[in-house]
Amino acid sequence: MDVDYLDLREFIERVDAIGDLKRVSGAHQDYEIGAITEVAAGLPHCPALLFDKIPGQPETNRVFTNATVGAKRAALALGIDPSLTPLDALRVWKEKRGKLKMLPPEQKGDAVYLENAMEGDSVDLGKLPQPIWHQGDGGPYIGSGALVMTRDPETGWVNSSIYRIQVHDRNRVTIQFDHNGRHGAIIAKRYWDKGQPCPVAVVCGQDPALFISGFEYLPEGASELDFAGAIKGAPIPVHNGPRTGLPIPAQAEIVLEGMLLPFAEASLPEGPFGEFTGYYAADKRPAPVMEVSAIYHRNDPILLGSPPLKPPRFHFGLSFRAASIWSNLEAAGVTDIVGAWQHVSQLMTVVSLKQRYAGHAKRTALIAAAQSYMGRVVVVVDEDVDPSNLADVMWAVTTRAEPSEDVDIVRNAWSSSLDPRISAADRDAGLTSNSKMIIDACIPFHRRDEYPKSSALSIAEGKDVITRWGSAIL
Repeated sequence: MDVDYLDLREFIERVDAIGDLKRVSGAHQDYEIGAITEVAAGLPHCPALLFDKIPGQPETNRVFTNATVGAKRAALALGIDPSLTPLDALRVWKEKRGKLKMLPPEQKGDAVYLENAMEGDSVDLGKLPQPIWHQGDGGPYIGSGALVMTRDPETGWVNSSIYRIQVHDRNRVTIQFDHNGRHGAIIAKRYWDKGQPCPVAVVCGQDPALFISGFEYLPEGASELDFAGAIKGAPIPVHNGPRTGLPIPAQAEIVLEGMLLPFAEASLPEGPFGEFTGYYAADKRPAPVMEVSAIYHRNDPILLGSPPLKPPRFHFGLSFRAASIWSNLEAAGVTDIVGAWQHVSQLMTVVSLKQRYAGHAKRTALIAAAQSYMGRVVVVVDEDVDPSNLADVMWAVTTRAEPSEDVDIVRNAWSSSLDPRISAADRDAGLTSNSKMIIDACIPFHRRDEYPKSSALSIAEGKDVITRWGSAIL
């Protein structure tokens, strides 16, 4: 199956065709759109939502949320069969990702994002959707899934990553980079060190391949536009922004162009903003200011909204970063990995393997722990346990792990300033590490032959039942 959507609108059509879209009319952008999004994301069958007739907005302005929250829609976005089980879809993505060939974007002479323009004194962000997503947020956010584009002044490398964008007035927003190691922050500082503002374009309605690529951990110098093209198997059409010259996706819904002012000269208090951990990580803090000199948008524009929500709700229904951990384990020479998954919005990592030797599970867990951003729990299970099924994982934890023998703690490990468990004093001092608990929930290697046999169907037997009888029971 190939990626067969050109832009966000065609993706919405595909979502509708598989019965995953719900339309909501009349919801207010202050809290209501966000609340409906959160409740829908927690439903057993989480639908994508298309909001229209938003009070206080032009009637044809729309907001699209929960785009890739469901496993079927995440698979659809990647060109993977949406009928596959989540773990099988992730396995296909891992294999596909390993073979991707970067495809540079293709320049176009025109762009649909230029259908409407507000420039100079006519710029008014109030004419576009800008929801207040959570009750405690510090203001409206036009960018919760926005692609922020900057160009390195020394190499010409274009970075396109996801950062949050808070609206402060008709022509000023802040861009929150989270920490100074983000590629966007590094590029901006290179301009600021020369006493110059940083040209920036913010894309607020891109297709899911661009959304996914903006979240990927790509190395410095690598292009998210190239990666999105690789996902789709076709170059991303781009058109240079009239004011910045940045290669903006030509099919974008909404684009802001302007300058990110030197942080030492201008800042505004940004936040707080509800994080993917389900907490507010910090109160208001200074963030760099973008002066918006132009707004472009398609007719009847659609804002892509992807607010962080309380776990287990997450941006993606497939565990993309678990696929990277899976690949890293194999690259490190760890054999017989059956699968990997991340639960609680990637804060808990589970790896399934077929044990070959004593210490196999512990070796796997230590490598996975080193790759688990912010996570505090790493669990290793046997091959008969589906790592994507949390109930299955907890069955293994409660019947195969002996707490006094099978739990280890790794200290001073990789975390973030978004970690709610880190004190404000430590966060301010840059002390953003945490500890990680490793649970070996595999049958003890030396007892594999004598351990009580499971009464449950194997994973393969369960799949066979679904294949033969799924229409009767699903």
